[in-house]
Amino acid sequence: GNLINSSTTGTMPLSRMLLVFAPSVMAYSPTGRSVSRVPSSAARQSRPSMALRTGSSYLPEETMERAKVGNPIEKDKLKKDPTSAFLDVYEFAKAIRAGALDWEDVEKADMDSRLKWVGLLHRRKRTPGSFMMRLRTPNGIVTSDLMRLYAESVEMYGPDFGVVDITTRQNIQLRGITLAEADVVIDKLHALNQTSYHSALDNVRNMVGSPLAGIDDQELVDTRAICNALNDLISLNRETGERGNPVWCNLPRKFNIAVSGSRDDFAHTHINDIGFVPTKHATTGEMGFNVVFGGYMSIKRVAESVPIDLWIPADVNSAYALSEAVLRIFRDEGFRGDRQKARLMWLIEAKGFPEFREQLVAEIDSYDRGVTTDVAQPADSTPFTRRELLGVHQQKQEGMYRVGVHVPTGRLHPESCRELADLADKYSAGEVRLTVEQNVILPNVHESKLDALYAEPALAEGKHLSVTPGNIRGNTVSCTGSQFCGLALIETKANADMLTRKLDELLDVPRPLRIHFTGCPNSCGQAQAADIGIMGAPAKKLDPETGKKKAVPGCNIFVGGRIGEDAHLALEPFKKNIPLEEETLIPELVEIITSQFGGKLKVVSEEA
Repeated sequence: GNLINSSTTGTMPLSRMLLVFAPSVMAYSPTGRSVSRVPSSAARQSRPSMALRTGSSYLPEETMERAKVGNPIEKDKLKKDPTSAFLDVYEFAKAIRAGALDWEDVEKADMDSRLKWVGLLHRRKRTPGSFMMRLRTPNGIVTSDLMRLYAESVEMYGPDFGVVDITTRQNIQLRGITLAEADVVIDKLHALNQTSYHSALDNVRNMVGSPLAGIDDQELVDTRAICNALNDLISLNRETGERGNPVWCNLPRKFNIAVSGSRDDFAHTHINDIGFVPTKHATTGEMGFNVVFGGYMSIKRVAESVPIDLWIPADVNSAYALSEAVLRIFRDEGFRGDRQKARLMWLIEAKGFPEFREQLVAEIDSYDRGVTTDVAQPADSTPFTRRELLGVHQQKQEGMYRVGVHVPTGRLHPESCRELADLADKYSAGEVRLTVEQNVILPNVHESKLDALYAEPALAEGKHLSVTPGNIRGNTVSCTGSQFCGLALIETKANADMLTRKLDELLDVPRPLRIHFTGCPNSCGQAQAADIGIMGAPAKKLDPETGKKKAVPGCNIFVGGRIGEDAHLALEPFKKNIPLEEETLIPELVEIITSQFGGKLKVVSEEA
């Protein structure tokens, strides 16, 4: 969902624009009333054009009373509503450019908290005065024009700070953005059919879908239309047609939704607040979703999503109504005291699973939109092996292929963004798909063009991008790490790339081996879901000069996480407090890989 009309299609073909979000130029409406998408490329159209209701105005009085005595963030939201950011970001930028304001003069709660409602996350500890801008990329689909805009937006901040990251939610984060330029980037994004609004803090995050939607011969549900509609549910103001929706602007905490399209579960439904798992109805044969709830990772608790014996049809109307109903219950009844207990799982457990299901179904029925619900349906039990996304694979369309391109640790620089854009224009009609493994897919590459694609200089050996990475390095995931994140205990991306390169040199492994690096127990790098998860932790090592142990960067190692329809989280560390330095960590990992995953040391010839 987004902002489209004839004024934008004059410079960008409509078919290209619709690759990003929408199957139609009209936003999905649960009432059946079409909502036109506003032309953000027109003057000031991406900015709120009328007085907004506040997020707090949607809260019942009882919820307001709990928020008043809640945690500090709840009190900040009541003191000044986060919807203020929709206008403030423009006013702050204008004043800074005019020399009338410095970023240090902006109220700390605005700078560090409320601006997150427009996707601006201030990194005061690591890069004071600059932001990470998180976008919304439903189903992980972007265009070549957007890739070039990302490069343009960060390039001025230099190679160390101006970078683009692909995230574990099929999303994009732009680094180095300053408040003086933020409004310009927002307007340019809106003109190209993308937004950064509602992407951080107490908001519903990016809608994760199948990266193979519409091109998969084993597809059960095309997830694109559902992700688009849910993106509109969260971020589109239906009164104005503009981005910035106050209805969901005061949630108790962050909220994640994933829509799986096949048995592979490329969306990782087991670690989302709402997970839509495609399942055929045993009696009618209708395709639908068994829905699971409450999965999340945090510093205090890691929880797999839970089933509540609920099935709905796999259509936009049903998924929209269910998501709206869950969000209404969560917004109005979720905990607003201890933020570690303010996630959906805690509310479900407090109510009880049967009671939550009963309330949810009653809420859906009260909308009177013709949504049917049923008990959970039996999952397909025939043998199935999760497929790979990297490399070259035939699509369901005759003569067409998808090409998975490895992006080391998800980190892109302006040059590699432009290289991907050029490849997309030349081979995949300008379309680029992101994966939760922080890589990209070029879809719809014609068989006759594959050899030319392989020969592209951007994919040559030694270049940043690759179609055939090693079985270890090619499946490495990493959070931001201490380079930019003030919570991280270790640097992750540089270490992840260095260590996995070394492991690929030392070892042969019989299958792709997923190693995830995360800088702290918040586990943004999803260490517990990996074959091997490396989480920043304290460690000590003997100092030969003093004979005493000294603190050094270290990690805990998790082993045995699984993804797909047999997903499982490794909740307890396999080893703890291991120094991060190569001479200690590499032998530990080699031992784990050879003993647990069938890895074998490579034989080095004497001539070598």
